[in-house]
Amino acid sequence: MSDPDGIPEAATIDDIYEQLEALEETVDDPTEQTEVRRTMTLLDRVAHNGAVGRVITEFTGKDKAEAFLGSVIIGMPLLVEDGVIEIGEFLAETPAFFVANGALAVVMVVGILYIADFREVRITDPYLGVVPRRPLWVLGIACGTATAMMTLWGRVTWEDPWVNLCQVSVIVTAMAIGGSLGDILPGER
Repeated sequence: MSDPDGIPEAATIDDIYEQLEALEETVDDPTEQTEVRRTMTLLDRVAHNGAVGRVITEFTGKDKAEAFLGSVIIGMPLLVEDGVIEIGEFLAETPAFFVANGALAVVMVVGILYIADFREVRITDPYLGVVPRRPLWVLGIACGTATAMMTLWGRVTWEDPWVNLCQVSVIVTAMAIGGSLGDILPGER
């Protein structure tokens, strides 16, 4: 089915290529023809490099490294902000908000990985038959990275474990978002 302009509702790479071929025939300026040909070459490369239409099913060591890198890139600026400490203290005073913050991290990770449709990601071989590997690893990497960095940099001393856990959870939430994006956006071949 097409819209009124004759563009198919479910357009494919081939449809785009055909449109570019038609455009190439109609332009008469050599510079414009060269630009159309360059665009066609670029489209051909994109279509054959595996990034378009590829379904992500595995979770490899490379994915874990990308999740770690995404966590660090997003979380690093927050580690030096005193607001994180204050937010953590607030969460410690209001345990329901601490739980809500944890739930937010899980929902954001699942949403980015499976719902936001950046890339098609499928759940394969879940732990115990129900727990998807990818979000569990992304959350685990974010948690481990946040805990290690906040401890290493003296942001938490663990003298008051509950308050420090709440402070770390603020960074975990941000790092989990970064880890999700770091995992799925770079793409794989």
